[in-house]
Amino acid sequence: MRFPLLLFIVIPIAEIMLLLKVSQYIGAWTTAGLVLLTAIIGVNLLKRQGLSTLSRFQQRLQSGQIPAQEMVEGMMIAFAGALLLTPGFITDTIGFTLLFPPVRARIARRILSSGQGFVGMGTFTSQAGFRQQNRPFDDGETIDGEFRNETDPKPSIDERDKD
Repeated sequence: MRFPLLLFIVIPIAEIMLLLKVSQYIGAWTTAGLVLLTAIIGVNLLKRQGLSTLSRFQQRLQSGQIPAQEMVEGMMIAFAGALLLTPGFITDTIGFTLLFPPVRARIARRILSSGQGFVGMGTFTSQAGFRQQNRPFDDGETIDGEFRNETDPKPSIDERDKD
């Protein structure tokens, strides 16, 4: 919890410092133009990579496979888009890196092989299923069986014949 908060504070400060340093060397307007150019290029790459991933996602579904790799990559592409629209060179570098297919595929495979992802305020692990944070599963025995509601029993065949 503290690491994302720390990144949320440190990265904008680093971005501002870097933007100021770059603007000292190439000028403020040139720096602003460069930031705008990276956003435009990023959005175009984002569109292409997103459509490519969506196409692979649909192909996997049609062939009866689970498109897990494509789902993780899709989330990474969305994250890359957010980074590219954020003004700054550090976020743009991370965003462009995530849009590079071999890098993105490798990171996605690593996420999938770890068997862990994050869902909302809980965690998902492939071994334990979904678990809300601070609320552990009951470690009791699982009983396999069938269920039948007998609070309103249906009449048996013999009872229907009497009517």
